[in-house]
Amino acid sequence: MLRRLFFAAILCGLMLSPTYGAGEKRAHGFTQEEMLQAYDAFHARLFDPVRKIYWRDSGGGDKVGAIWTQAIYWDMAMNAWQKSGQERYRKRFEDIYEGNYRYYDRFNWDNEQVWFIYDDIMWWVISLARAYQLTGAERYLEASESGFCRVWSGSPVVGDRGSYDAEQGGMSWAWKNVGDPYVGKMACINYPTVIGAMCLYEATGDTTYYARALEIYTWARRNLFDPESGQVADSKHGNGKPAWKAHLYNQATCIGAAVMLYEQTGDQTFLDDARRAADYVYGHMLQADEILPFEDGEEQGVYHAIFAQYISMLGRQPGCDGYLEVIRQNIRLGWGNRNRRSDLTDKDFRVPTPPGPVRCYDASGIPAYMLAYPEPRAKSRGLIQGKEIGR
Repeated sequence: MLRRLFFAAILCGLMLSPTYGAGEKRAHGFTQEEMLQAYDAFHARLFDPVRKIYWRDSGGGDKVGAIWTQAIYWDMAMNAWQKSGQERYRKRFEDIYEGNYRYYDRFNWDNEQVWFIYDDIMWWVISLARAYQLTGAERYLEASESGFCRVWSGSPVVGDRGSYDAEQGGMSWAWKNVGDPYVGKMACINYPTVIGAMCLYEATGDTTYYARALEIYTWARRNLFDPESGQVADSKHGNGKPAWKAHLYNQATCIGAAVMLYEQTGDQTFLDDARRAADYVYGHMLQADEILPFEDGEEQGVYHAIFAQYISMLGRQPGCDGYLEVIRQNIRLGWGNRNRRSDLTDKDFRVPTPPGPVRCYDASGIPAYMLAYPEPRAKSRGLIQGKEIGR
């Protein structure tokens, strides 16, 4: 059986939103040349060719982007390789891996100078599993599985118990924190754990991963999700009430986790959850004129790139392409407001990209939306290293 690829995981159906859930296929609103132009500008202006890792700022310097966001930029490289089939993007994919492999101590998960919160590791677990699905290279699978084990079960070297709470359920965010580090159970570790487990299940066929994905999803649905509104809570601490503060990337990973489980089970509940989470974004979080939201924190511009990945999973399914209309409109607006000298875009799609350095987080959104935007189903398909991909 062919291993599933980066883009091949998901399906969609009930609870159609009358505004966003249905509709005929629509044009991208951009060309492949523009997609690659946007992505190449992001890479050219923000990638350190010596260390082979992304700078924090387009002006260069010593500072690099946050460790977990580097995995998201590697996802973008995989998308570019899949979409284009071009050798230069395969080389870029390999360069990004090699740079991060060296910079982060060869993915030594026990190095507490590098890793100190569980979700940083889990974002890499997801990307490494996808890299294995794309290439079949065992080194990616080995790193992904060992990283998942590190998060789930802890480390005798570090002395932590692991993120998984066998008694109360769910996943904790950190092992180094003020007070009890295991009290905080954030959406940003629970839903990515489901996605990571499902990626590894698809890659290996090991049903242990599927069982863990289902268990954590069930806990998250009970503790971090409002099934009526579709809002995802940011966290839950101990036995207290959830912290009902919506963030775009938490909505995104809830969507991705639900869609991946739906594909495996055919259980409509998962699909309904994914749609409600998306409808919450479109019904409660958009700015005026259906502009996608952004936040002002240091790393929060990358939320766009994460939402791109998972809303596209949902929008790829029959009857769900209407979810992509808002994405298409935002791409057109953000790309139209790019800096015409650098071709960099900003996280606030409504205004022209300001002159001067742009942070990697903020510049990633528009190229990520373009790269993740699904191909029409009628497109011909090709092969990379014996695996089917969309051209």
